[in-house]
Amino acid sequence: MRAVLTWRDKAEQCIYDLAFKPDGTQLILAAGNRLLVYDTSDGTLIQPLKGHKDTVYCVAYAKDGKRFASGSADKSVIIWTAKLEGILKYTHNDSIQCVSYNPVTHQLASCSSSDFGLWSPEQKSVSKHKSSSKITCCSWTNDGQYLALGMFNGIISIRNKNGEEKVKIERPGGALSPVWSICWNPSRDEHNDILAVADWGQKLSFYQLSGKQVGKDRSLNFDPCCISYFTKGEYILLGGSDKQVSLFTKDGVRLGTIGDQNSWVWTCKVKPDSNYVVIGCQDGTISFYQLIFSTVHGLYKDRYAYRDSMTDVIVQHLITEQKVRIKCKELVKKIAIYKNRLAIQLPERILIYELYSDDSSDMHYRVKEKIVKKFECNLLVVCSDHIILCQEKRLQCLSFGGVKEREWQMESLIRYIKVIGGPPGREGLLVGLKNGQILKIFVDNLFAIVLLKQATAVRCLDMSASRNKLAVVDENDTCLVYDIHTKELLFQEPNANSVAWNTQCEDMLCFSGGGYLNIKASNFPVHQQKLQGFVVGYNGSKIFCLHVFSMSAVEVPQSAPMYQYLDRKMYKEAYQIACLGVTDADWRELAMEALEGLEFETAKKAFTRVQDLRYLELINSIEERKKRGETNNELFLADVFAYQGKFHEAAKLYKRSGHENLALDMYTDLRMFEYAKDFLGSGDPKETKMLITKQADWARNINEPKAAVEMYLSAGEHIKAIEISGDRGWVDMLIDIARKLDKAEREPLLLCAHYFKKLDNPGYAAETYLKIGDLKSLVQLHVETQRWDEAFALGEKHPEFKDDVYVPYAQWLAENDRFEEAQKAFHKAGRQSEAVRVLEQLTHNAVVESRFNDAAYYYWMLSMQCLDIAQADQGQKEEMLVKFHHFQHLAELYHVYHSIQRYTLDYRNTLFTLAKQSKALGAYKLARHAYDKLQGLQIPARFQKSIELGSLTIRSKPFHDSEELVPLCYRCSTNNPLLNNLGNVCINCRQPFVFSASSYEVLHLVEFYLEDGITDEEAVALIDLEAPRLTKKERKWQEITNPSSQTLRLDETVDHIEEDDPFTAKLSFEQGGSEFVPVVVNRAVLRSMSRRDVLIKRWPKPLRWQYFRSLLPDASITMCPSCFQMFHSEDYELLVLQHNCCPYCRRRIDEASQ
Repeated sequence: MRAVLTWRDKAEQCIYDLAFKPDGTQLILAAGNRLLVYDTSDGTLIQPLKGHKDTVYCVAYAKDGKRFASGSADKSVIIWTAKLEGILKYTHNDSIQCVSYNPVTHQLASCSSSDFGLWSPEQKSVSKHKSSSKITCCSWTNDGQYLALGMFNGIISIRNKNGEEKVKIERPGGALSPVWSICWNPSRDEHNDILAVADWGQKLSFYQLSGKQVGKDRSLNFDPCCISYFTKGEYILLGGSDKQVSLFTKDGVRLGTIGDQNSWVWTCKVKPDSNYVVIGCQDGTISFYQLIFSTVHGLYKDRYAYRDSMTDVIVQHLITEQKVRIKCKELVKKIAIYKNRLAIQLPERILIYELYSDDSSDMHYRVKEKIVKKFECNLLVVCSDHIILCQEKRLQCLSFGGVKEREWQMESLIRYIKVIGGPPGREGLLVGLKNGQILKIFVDNLFAIVLLKQATAVRCLDMSASRNKLAVVDENDTCLVYDIHTKELLFQEPNANSVAWNTQCEDMLCFSGGGYLNIKASNFPVHQQKLQGFVVGYNGSKIFCLHVFSMSAVEVPQSAPMYQYLDRKMYKEAYQIACLGVTDADWRELAMEALEGLEFETAKKAFTRVQDLRYLELINSIEERKKRGETNNELFLADVFAYQGKFHEAAKLYKRSGHENLALDMYTDLRMFEYAKDFLGSGDPKETKMLITKQADWARNINEPKAAVEMYLSAGEHIKAIEISGDRGWVDMLIDIARKLDKAEREPLLLCAHYFKKLDNPGYAAETYLKIGDLKSLVQLHVETQRWDEAFALGEKHPEFKDDVYVPYAQWLAENDRFEEAQKAFHKAGRQSEAVRVLEQLTHNAVVESRFNDAAYYYWMLSMQCLDIAQADQGQKEEMLVKFHHFQHLAELYHVYHSIQRYTLDYRNTLFTLAKQSKALGAYKLARHAYDKLQGLQIPARFQKSIELGSLTIRSKPFHDSEELVPLCYRCSTNNPLLNNLGNVCINCRQPFVFSASSYEVLHLVEFYLEDGITDEEAVALIDLEAPRLTKKERKWQEITNPSSQTLRLDETVDHIEEDDPFTAKLSFEQGGSEFVPVVVNRAVLRSMSRRDVLIKRWPKPLRWQYFRSLLPDASITMCPSCFQMFHSEDYELLVLQHNCCPYCRRRIDEASQ
C-alpha cells in the first residue's frame, strides 16, 4: 500500500473537521470561523461560507446530499443547503462540539459541552437533553436507530432516536482517558453493529451495540484526534498527535502510514466509495491522497494465492474454484507459492506452509516453518526446501530455517523471477534483468547461466514445456520468442504486457495486451479475442487471467490454431491442439478434414470423440478393404464424399475409378433418379425396371401414392400398385388394374379381390373371383357379405360347396336369434349334430320358460332329426329310433299340457279344476278321485273351504261317471272309464285309442296292420283299386199269396251283393284276453277298402307306415301330412285359418305335401 498526494492547500486557521458531499464532488472544511468548500477533483476552493461568529468545530453532510450542518464555538448550529445557502440556525447553551446526521431519517444530532439536541425538518423546535459531561464526539448506527455519544469523562452513552439512554460504556481510564473520537462500522455484511472508540488513554477499542467489548484494547502510542471508516468498513483511518494518519484493518491491525504532516492531525476522512483520503491539520494544511493497494499474490499452475483485506491470504484452486482463507492478523507483504509450498512474508517474519496431502485437489495448509526475522525484499520465491529473496540486484537463497545458503549478484536490477521446476532442492529459476539479460539459476549452483541477452529490459518471461523456447515481454510491450539453443529470434509480436506458454503443447503460447488475448500456434498468424487483464498461465484450454485483484480461469476454445494447422493439412498437430479443448463442432470439422485427407487414424480418434458411429463404421470398412489389398484412394475418397453428402463429387470419383454401378446405387438409394439414369448401362431392361421400382418405392415413401402406382404398373410390380391403391381406397384404380390383368396372374387378382371385399365392393370382388375361377372364394365372399341367395344358387350348382354355404348361414341365423331356421339350415347342410344341439337348447329353454307349445314343437322336430339320423347312420339306428319314439311321446305330452297350463298355474289348480268340472258334468268317479288327491296336498287357504265342501258333497253322488262322458272303443264298442289303469287303450280289446290333436277326443279310427309279404306300396295300390261294394237299401212291394189271402207288403231290405264288409269281420277278437290282438288284413280286405276311409301315416324309413280305417266314413278326419297328427276336419280347418299353419308341427299351408 502506498499513498500518492493528489493535491494540497493551506488555510490560515486550524482545520478541526471536514465532510464530503455523499457523491464525493465537494469537500466542506471547518477552518476558523468559516466553512471552506473545495472541489475534490483538483482542490479548487469553490466558496468560503460565513455565518458563524466564532471558531467552527464541526461539520456534517446529510446522507441524501440535500443539506449539511455546521457547529461553532458561538453556540449556534447552521443548516446549509446543497446550494451553499444557510436556511436555519439554532443555538445551545455552550459551544457546539460535534454534529451528525441520521443516515436514514436525516435527523440532526448536535452536541455541546452540556447537552445535545435532536432536530429534523418536520420539527419546529429542537429537543434537547442534558449531559453529565462534555460531549466530544457522536455517531449514528447504520439503521439510524441509535446514537453513540463520546464524553470527556471517558463514558460512551448509547441513546435511541428519542434521546433516551439505552447502554452506558465506561472506559477503564475514566476521566484520565477522554473519549475523543468514535465511529460505527458502516459495513452491511457485519452481523453486529461495531463501534470503534479512540480515547486519549492512547487506546483503540471496539464495542458491540450491547456494550460488550470486541477483542482487547490496542495501544496507539499517540493521542488520537479523529477516527473514520472506509465506505465499506474494511479499513479504519486514525490521526492525532503523531502528526500522521495511520491505516488500520477493521480489527485494529496497523497496516501503514498515509502521509506524514508537520502538525497534529485533527480530522481525516475517506471520499465516499473510493480510495481517496483527505487530511486536515493544526497548521491549516489540507492534504488529498490517493491510496494505491498493490496486488500481492503468487501463482503456480492451477493454484493462485493472493492477499485479502491486507492481513489475510486466500488460496484459490482455479479449476475446482475451491478457496481457503489463511488469517495472518498482520500485514501481508509478500506471497510465494510452488507445488505444495506456500510462503507468506509478514512485517517481522516469514511463514512457510505445506499441504496436508499430495492430493492435487487438497486445499488444507499447515505451518511447516517460521523464519522469525525481518527481511526487506522486492520479490519472494519459494521452492521445495528454500526461499529466494530478491533485493534489487541481489538474489539470496535461504533454507527454511532462515540460514543463507547461497547468493547471486546480478549486473542489473532484477525485474522478473520465476521457478521453472526441477528436483526438490535443485529447482531452476528463470531471471530477467533490466538490462535485457535472461539467466537460468539452479538453487544448488552458485553459477548463473546466461540464456540470452537482448537490448531491451525484461518485463515478463516464460519457458516452453520442453525448455526449447523462451518467450519474453520487454519494456516496449513487445513479445519476443527465442530458440534457447540457437539464440535465434523466432518471431515477435507487438502489444504485449504478459506472456505464458501452454503447459500441454510445445508450440502454443498466449500473450495479453491492449485489452486483447492473443493466441499463437507455431509460426501461424496470431488469433485475437477480447480479454481484460494479464495472462499469467496457460494450461490446456484454460488461460489464467489476472484482472485488477481477481484471478479467473478463462476457457478458451483452441479452434483458431487448430484450423490454422488444418489449412496446412497438418492433421496430427491439429489433433494435439484439439485435445487441449475445442467445441464439438471443431472436433467434427477436424474429423471431416482428416477423413478427406485420408488420414484415417486422426479421423478415427476425432469421430470417437464426437461419438459418430456412422463415420467410424466407414473408417473401419475402409481399413478392412485396405487390409484386403485395395489401394484405390479415389474409391475411398468417393465413399467419404458420399457419406458427407457430396454426392456429385462422389459420383465423379466412382466414374473415374471405373465403378459406375456404385454411383447408380448411390443415386438410386438417394432417390435422385434423374442423376441415376445417367449411369444406367446400355439400356439393360432389368436395370431400368429396377430403377423404376426404386423410384416408385421412393414416391410411396414421400407420400406421392398416385405417382408410385403408375411407376409400379409400368415396372410390372402389380402387387405393390394394388397394395397402395387398396390402402388408399382407390376402387376405380383397382377395377382398372383387375380388368387389365390376365386371369393367369392369380396372386395380384386375389389381392384385388381382397381389397374389393375390404372396401365394401363385393360385386367387383365376385367379378374378380369369377375371372380366375375361384368358386370357393366366391362362395366365401357371398357368405361374408350375407348374400345368401347368390350363395344358395351357387351351392345348388356346385353341391361340393353345400357345407360352405349352409353352415355359415345357420350360424348367422343363430346369431340373429332365428334358431329354428338355423336348425333347419344345419340340418340341410348335413350337420346333424349341430342341428340337434340347437334343437335341444331351444327345447330346454322353452320348458324352462314354460312355453310348452314351443317345447312340443321342438320335441317333435327333435324326433324327426333322430329319424333322419337313424335313416342315414345304421350304427345309430336303434338308439335314434328309441329317441324318436321318446321325443314323439314328449311332444304329444307337452302339446296337451300347453292347453291345460294356459288356464291353471300348477298341479293343485289343475286337480281342483278337474274336480269341479268333473262334478259339474257328472263324472263323479273322476271328481271323487281328484278330491282324494287334493286331500293329500297342501292347499292354499283361499281354496281350503271349497275343497273340503266338495270332498263331502261328492260322497252323496253315484260312484260312477256319466256314460255320455266315457270314451267308446270303436273296435269292440266298449265304454271305457275316464280313469283307465291300462292307459290310453281299451280295457276290453286293448286297442290303442287315436286322439284328435286339437280336442283330444277319441277318433273313430282303428289301426290295422298288413299281412306279411304285403309291402306299403302294394297295400296303397290295392286300396286305390277300390273294388265296388254296393250296399244299398231298397224299398219294394212284396206280394205274398196264401190260400186264404193275397197280401201286398212294402218291405225294406238290404241287398248284399256279395257278403258283409271283410274289415268288420276282422275286428272280432277273443274275449277276455289280456294280450292285444292287432287287426291284420290281407290283400282281399285291402281291395275291399275305400280310399276315403283309410288314413296312412307314411313315415320315412326305417319306420313302417301306419294304416287307420275310419269306422264312421261320414265324419271327416284330416291328417297333417307332415307330423301325421289326426284332427276332426272342422277343427283342423279352423286352426289352420287362425294360425296359417298346422297347430302341431307348424307346417305352413302353402308348403307342398311331403
